Amino acid sequence: MQETNDQAHWRRTTKLMLAHLGIWFFFGYVIHMFVNTLNQYTIPILKFPLGFYMAAQGSLIVFVVMLFVFAYQQDKIDREHGVAEDD
Repeated sequence: MQETNDQAHWRRTTKLMLAHLGIWFFFGYVIHMFVNTLNQYTIPILKFPLGFYMAAQGSLIVFVVMLFVFAYQQDKIDREHGVAEDD
């Protein structure tokens, strides 16, 4: 029984990790490949070109948000499988 719980926990953790790595890759590399194309659009309130904003600030904001989301989701998975760290 413990073996199956460990496998299920690892499978869910792996899926979560790969999903976050995919988002990280997209905002870390793919967005930056299209900076010149994205610069055709501007952010209405800030009047910055979108490509410049995503390269300078947007990706960093996404990375910080991803850290908190990942920690929350991983904690939820850990608690469901009985391996959470106590606060």
